[in-house]
Amino acid sequence: MVQTQRDARGAQRSSSAPTALDEALVRDPRFLTDVRLLAALHGELRRRLGDAEAGVALLQAGFFHGLRDALRVTGEAHTRNRESEGDPPAATPIIALRMTNVADARGPALRGSWPLQLEAESVLLASGRRSAPACLVSSGYTSGWLSGLWSADCLAIERACAAAGHGGCEFEAREAAVWLEDGNIQALSLLAALPFAALREAALRDLPILEAASSGAFDPESPAVHVWGPVMVVPYAGEETAVTVEAVARDPGASAVSVVIVDLDGAVVDDGFGAVALERVIDVIHAWGAEAMITGLSPLSERVVAGLSGDPIVMRKDLRAAIATAFQIAESQRRTL
Repeated sequence: MVQTQRDARGAQRSSSAPTALDEALVRDPRFLTDVRLLAALHGELRRRLGDAEAGVALLQAGFFHGLRDALRVTGEAHTRNRESEGDPPAATPIIALRMTNVADARGPALRGSWPLQLEAESVLLASGRRSAPACLVSSGYTSGWLSGLWSADCLAIERACAAAGHGGCEFEAREAAVWLEDGNIQALSLLAALPFAALREAALRDLPILEAASSGAFDPESPAVHVWGPVMVVPYAGEETAVTVEAVARDPGASAVSVVIVDLDGAVVDDGFGAVALERVIDVIHAWGAEAMITGLSPLSERVVAGLSGDPIVMRKDLRAAIATAFQIAESQRRTL
C-alpha cells in the first residue's frame, strides 16, 4: 500500500489542487441523498471550476464522507467507544449499495450497483445526458466506504451509468494497487484525484465526539461551548445562552449541527424569568433547525422544564449519556433526510 499511496499522491501533485473539502455544502452529508442538492452541487462546481476540477472535487467529497462513515463504524472511534453508553452508528452506508463478491487471483473485488440512481438523476437534472459515467460522488463514497472497511486504499469505478443512457449505475471495486498494475486509464485518472493519506487524515480529524466522550477528552466541568460534527453542547447561563447559540448558528463552521444539548448542571430555573430565558434558548435552537435536548436537571428545575412549550428532549441522566444519545439522534436524522 505504501507504493500505491506514493503513486496516487504523486499524480495528485501534478493535478489541480483539491477543492471539495473547502466547500460548506459538501461537508453536509445531506447532499448525498438529496437529488436537488446534489444537482445544484454538480452544476455550481462545473460552472465555477470546469469539468475536470469539478470532477476532482466531487470524487474527493464522496470519498471523504464514505471513509468517515466507515471509520465511525469500524475504525479508531468505534474501538475507543465500544464500552460507552448507547449503540454505535449502524453499519450501513448512507448511499444504497448492492454488491457481489468477485474476488479473483488479483485480490478482493466487488461488483455492484447504486440501485436508487440518485446521482444519475441529479446529473440529468443539472446538465442533461452525459457521454460517459458521471456518478463521481457515488464512486468516491463507495471507494471511501470500502477503504475504511478493508483498511486499504480502494477505488470503485463506474462501469455503466443511467445518466449516460445505460440501464443502471454499476461499478467495480478493487484495491488501488491492482488498478495501477492494470494500467486502466479510467482508474489512473480517478486515482490521480484521490490523495488517500490526506483524505484519511481529514476524515479522522472530522470524526465526532463519540471517541472523545469515552476517552476522557471531554471535560464536563468546562464552561465553554463544544461543537463536534452534528452535536453541540452549551452550558446554561440564562439569557446569555440564547445569544451564544445565535452566534454559533451564524458561524459557517457549525452548519452541520443538528442537535444542541443545553446543560443545566448547577443551574436552578425558576418559573419566572428563568423559565422565560430557557424557553427563549429552546426557540432559538428550533429556529436554527436543530433538535433541542436538556440535561443536568435539578429537582427544582424539573417542573419548569416540563412546562416548556418548545417540547425539548429531556435527558435526566448525566451529560455523557446525553452526548451519546444526541449522536444517535443526529445519525437517525441523517438517514431519514
